[in-house]
Amino acid sequence: MPSDSDISLIARKIALLNANEHDGKANPGAVIGRILSEYPDLRKESSRVKSIVADVTSSINELTISEQRASLQKEFPGVLEGSAARKKELSKAESMKRPQLPELPDAASGSVITRFPPEPNGFMHIGHAKAAILGSEYAKKYAGKFMVRFDDTNPAAEKKEFYDAFLESFDWLGIKPDIVKNASDDMPKFYDIAQQMIQKFAAYVCSCSQGRMREYRASGLACEHRSQSASENFRLWEAMLSGKLEGENSTLRFVGDMQSLNTTMRDPVLFRIVEESHPLKGHSFRVWPTYDFDGPVEDSLDGVTHAMRSKEYELRDELYDAILDAVGLRRPKIIEFSRLQLRNTTVSKRNLRKLIEEGRVQGWDDPRLPTIAGLKRRGILPEAIREFVMAMGLSKVESQPTWDLLESINRKLLDPVAKRYFFTGDPVALEVDGHPHLEVRLKFHPDFDFGSRAIPTAGKFLISASDASDMTTGSKFRLIEAYNCEVYSRQEGLIRVKRVPDDVQEKITKVQWVTPEGSIPFAVMVTGPLLVDESYNPKSLEILNGRVEKSAENVKVGEIFQLVRFGFCRLDAPGTAILAHK
Repeated sequence: MPSDSDISLIARKIALLNANEHDGKANPGAVIGRILSEYPDLRKESSRVKSIVADVTSSINELTISEQRASLQKEFPGVLEGSAARKKELSKAESMKRPQLPELPDAASGSVITRFPPEPNGFMHIGHAKAAILGSEYAKKYAGKFMVRFDDTNPAAEKKEFYDAFLESFDWLGIKPDIVKNASDDMPKFYDIAQQMIQKFAAYVCSCSQGRMREYRASGLACEHRSQSASENFRLWEAMLSGKLEGENSTLRFVGDMQSLNTTMRDPVLFRIVEESHPLKGHSFRVWPTYDFDGPVEDSLDGVTHAMRSKEYELRDELYDAILDAVGLRRPKIIEFSRLQLRNTTVSKRNLRKLIEEGRVQGWDDPRLPTIAGLKRRGILPEAIREFVMAMGLSKVESQPTWDLLESINRKLLDPVAKRYFFTGDPVALEVDGHPHLEVRLKFHPDFDFGSRAIPTAGKFLISASDASDMTTGSKFRLIEAYNCEVYSRQEGLIRVKRVPDDVQEKITKVQWVTPEGSIPFAVMVTGPLLVDESYNPKSLEILNGRVEKSAENVKVGEIFQLVRFGFCRLDAPGTAILAHK
């Protein structure tokens, strides 16, 4: 039998190859599956293999892609060529599992810079993940750079905790930005460009109320402030900066086209006064740019070559280019894709914040939410999210996929590595005539050797209420891994059965069980659709109380496992789990 060091070497080669094929992220489940497939004698040692693979993949995933490739070439010379040949032999079905990103226009290797500009006014959600993963993957595809730039120019909505939450989500998802910066760091540059726009009659200070501005824009009418001289606009601009002009009605607006059919071009606001303290800058500034201004300006100044954003911004593309043209800044290439919106939920941070403030959900990490923190808490793997996003690609087709696809990908990844345990929900007592004593030995995994446990039985069991509800006098079933039974009596809270021959196992219903003395209280949080017909679903989270076998006491908080015939769960706290999916 191979030693730990032998297994570690095997695991390292396979993990490095796996990371090379999956953009720097080795999947422990895939590594374990391949090891046990290529070395079947190790199936009896699969628990040892699992432990070693976890350590190996963790260390490999901390390396950059270039470091992983260098290690592969140095430690296992020639294996990359073999891997390349193997990849060419993949079937069409296998290739479909790893969709390739289409080529970017005007992209050259080594010169591509992409970015992801989240506003730190909430937690990262799966829609953000799509944009961040695509941006990161394209940077890798062209050996370029990927930037995370916090679009933090609205102090009224932003908090320090949200910056940190995004960074934690990037780390968990395996997204490693080459550059992390804040738009707020460039405020002096924004002011300089604003002054250039005033000088060129490309911007003017307006004191119209929001209502009047909205009315004039809708009618295509210019207000009287549009014809102010540059000197007057400079005077008013300085007054905005110094605090001599107060209130929300003092803005700097772009000189666009008030007759344009694209209403975003009708003199939009570029800067406004925000008196609230900024989470990083405090009260250093009181005049802040809108996203319409700082987005294109930052992209140009930061050297972004391909500005990737969701299709919802499509009507603002004309304004994006017009602002850059007004001050002679380079235009990045805009790349658009459909917004990722899962069915029966919302990715609107405004709506999510409202649900939290109203106490309808537990917080940003509520397992019903599509936030990355919520998906992590629910038991969705980062690799599943990445594969899910890559399957969507750069498509511009608007759709609302169901959770089913994400769950099926997650199930595929969990199935080879998750231990199995017996659980009964809303348990009902069941007694077998004669109280036959039997020690039942159960494997922690049906296919891999993750060990086993022995459970003594003496004819008294607890079964799930859902199984009990189908039982009538004469019903036959099998207590899994024990023996066949037939119901002869039903009382309130008690089912009495007798043992019958075991020769019809394949044609008989199988029933999950635990014993009263061999189980402990256990609760499972079961999530449902957060929204039904666009309204909050009060039944979106229910608690199922039951009992789980005692060996589950060894499960650690955060570990994902399977409750047999129930579903994959993540231990949220001692004695409480969250159902990820069936």
